[in-house]
Formats: sequence, C-alpha cells, structure tokens
Amino acid sequence: MSEKARFIAEHTYGTWSAQRDWKEPIFIVDAEGVYLYDNTGKRYLDFSSQLMCSNLGHKNKAIIEAICEQAKKITYLAPKFVCEIKYKAVEALLEVMPKGLEVFFFSTSGTEANEMAVKTVRMYFAGKGKYKIISRYHSYHGSTGVSIGLTGDPRRWFAEPVGKVPGIIFAPDAYCYRCPFKLEYPDCGIQCAEYVDYMIKNEGNVAAVFVEPVVGTNGIIVPPKEYFPRLREICDENEVFLIVDEVMSGWWRTGKWFAIQHWGVAPDILTTAKGSTGAYTPLGITATRREIKEHFEERFFAHGHTYAAHPLALAALPAAIEEYKKLVKSGLPQRVSQHLAKRLNELKEEHKCVGDVRGLGHFWAVELVKNRRTKKPFNTRADKAALKPLFVDMLAKEMLKRGLYVVSWISHFIIAPPLIITEEQVDEGMEIFSDVLKMADKEVEE
Repeated sequence: MSEKARFIAEHTYGTWSAQRDWKEPIFIVDAEGVYLYDNTGKRYLDFSSQLMCSNLGHKNKAIIEAICEQAKKITYLAPKFVCEIKYKAVEALLEVMPKGLEVFFFSTSGTEANEMAVKTVRMYFAGKGKYKIISRYHSYHGSTGVSIGLTGDPRRWFAEPVGKVPGIIFAPDAYCYRCPFKLEYPDCGIQCAEYVDYMIKNEGNVAAVFVEPVVGTNGIIVPPKEYFPRLREICDENEVFLIVDEVMSGWWRTGKWFAIQHWGVAPDILTTAKGSTGAYTPLGITATRREIKEHFEERFFAHGHTYAAHPLALAALPAAIEEYKKLVKSGLPQRVSQHLAKRLNELKEEHKCVGDVRGLGHFWAVELVKNRRTKKPFNTRADKAALKPLFVDMLAKEMLKRGLYVVSWISHFIIAPPLIITEEQVDEGMEIFSDVLKMADKEVEE
C-alpha cells in the first residue's frame, strides 16, 4: 500500500464499515473505459460500475468536455437564478422521463432526491392529515435523516434512534426466491402487493408508497410482472402517491431509461442520481407530476439547497443523455446484456454454492447459499450488524487480488458493469468470478 493511501486512511472515515477495515485502501491513479489502475500499475476490471453509477465507464470525452466548457462560463449560481445549462438539462430530461413527470428539483445526490420526495409528499398531504410512508425491508434509500429512515436494511439499525423517522413503516418484499409469505411464484397471487393494500387500509393516514422498481444493493430483486400494475391500482384506489427510487436502477441499467418502464406504470414521483451524469458530477433529481407543483402555487414550498441546480453538476447531464442515446443506438448494451445473462445463469449449473441468479440488463445479483435445498445463507443481516466476517466479502477481496472489482453485500454479489463493456470483457470478469466461487463450493453443505 502506498504512503498516500495510508495517510488518507488515517485521516478520513471509511464508509459503512468498522474503521478497523479502513486500513489498506487501494490507491487508484487512473481509470479508463471499464478498467481502474493502481499505483503499482495493476489493472482492475470494474464489474460493478463502482457503486453502480459509472454506467458510461471512465474518461468519456464528451462528458468531460461538457463539464470543462461550463467551468469556463459559470461555475456557480444561487438557486434563484437560472442559466443556459439549466434550460438544456430540463429540455434533455423531458425527452427521457416516464410520461407525466415534467417538473424537476435538482440536488447533489440520491439521498437528497429522496429527502425532497418525502418532504414534498408530506407537505402536499398536510391538509388531509396524511403523512405515513410505506417502504420495504429489502431497500436502501440513502444515508441522511429521512432517507436512512426509509431504508430497510441494517444500515438503518446503526442510525437509530436518529434514523427512526416517525410515520415510516415497512411492507413485505417482492422477493420471490425468499418469499416472505413462503409461497412459490408464479402461483403466489402477489400477496406482497396485496399486503400493501391491507397496510394502507389498517394504518390510516398513508401518504405514499416508496419503492425501488428493481431493488438495488439489497439483492437486485426483480418483482413478478403483475406486481407494479397492481401496486399502482392500490395507490390509486387509496389516494396514495407511488414514489419510485431509480437512483440505482435508472439510466439504462436494466435495459430501459428507467426500470419502472418495464411494467408500463407511471409513478407520481421518481427520484434518481448516480447514472444521470454517468457519475462524472454529483447530481440528484426529483421528478414529479405537474399537479404537485401546482399545489404549491399559493403555498410555501419549504425546501432548498445551496448547491441546488449547480451549473457544473448539471453540465454533465445533457451530455450523458446524448451518450446513452448513441450507445443504445449502437446496440452494444442490448447485445452484451444477453451474453451477461447467459454467462451468469451458467453459474448455477457450474457452482453448487449459487442459490439464485436474477436481474435485468446490466443489473444482476448472484446469491450464495450454504444449502440449495434449504436456501441457508452463508451470512445474515444479524452477522453484518454484529461485525462478523462475511463470506462474500472474503470472496470479493480474493477477486480484487485477481484484478476484478465486484460489490458484495451480506449474501450476494452485484454484477453491474458499465454499459460500454464488451462480450470479451464480460468473459474476462466471469473467468475470475467463477474461479473464486470454487472456494465457496467447498463450504457447501451436501
């Protein structure tokens, strides 16, 4: 490890971990395409787009040039002012957003986008006394006060009582592999959706249902095809807003501009960030239906940020959208996603430690189990909370030693490479990934 890396580790906090594990960070000196390079010259294949955000890879010239051009003009304006790049950003967004979402608030991260969504909904329904938000247990919505309160995974546990936000309740997940109702898809009758209706009617004062269309960090969970159409009906029947968190699943990550478009459902509010700029600048977006903005025509809209609609952050957005269009037109991501799906599903045949493989587009999870019949995991959420060593983390470290960067979380890996990856590069990553899984096969209970 370089002296600079050691110095940084000593004087900064490592995220989402005990600080004992923030001792030997890898010092990256360059990144290009789908690869990272450390200070020793070693190359790493980025198989998770960093934190599922570098969708367009590293060193995209068009986006870099757009940022540089904006830096020569206006680097900052207070949010009360507008400029040309804000016009271009709004214009570009209107081309790609799901129908009906046409008013935007720009912040600097996904967690801020989600905070804005909750505040707006609660202000909107204040006159009706509705304030409760239904989230789900397999969810992550951000690290700040309200968004960590929305989060269902163990990161919320550590934030409580601060992260215990009044009025946020949790629904069962659309997690077919581990159905909370212990039913077998496709004959489950989507009880996970019907239970939301039961919650709304019995809780009272529910303002919104807040969900990831395809669950991100907590397992790339793709719901049954009937789930979102039914959830939309339930929200409409009960006069409740449907909010979708597309911070991770948006921007062609699942094979469409936004994952919710797979089900032909229009949300009331959509939040996104990460891939909106390809991660070249920090930008959060909260998109709403027009009637929500009109509600505040004669009412005080109590929200804002110093860096809201920051010109440099916005500069990357129109450029990134054009790069997505070109990439999709080339057919590369569509072709490679099929190859990626094929290679990942082959793992179930090759490795007895693989319990489930699921995903869409360039967004996949490989869930490991100690026993396929019982679906017994190697580790649990309680293990994570107790700071016990996690088996998937150990395997991820081994992959990193061999030149493959993959995000791991409790009992699964997130395979989400940049959309510019080729079939040959997928094969390069899968060779390392599959070889390391042999270590897990040895720990499987027969």
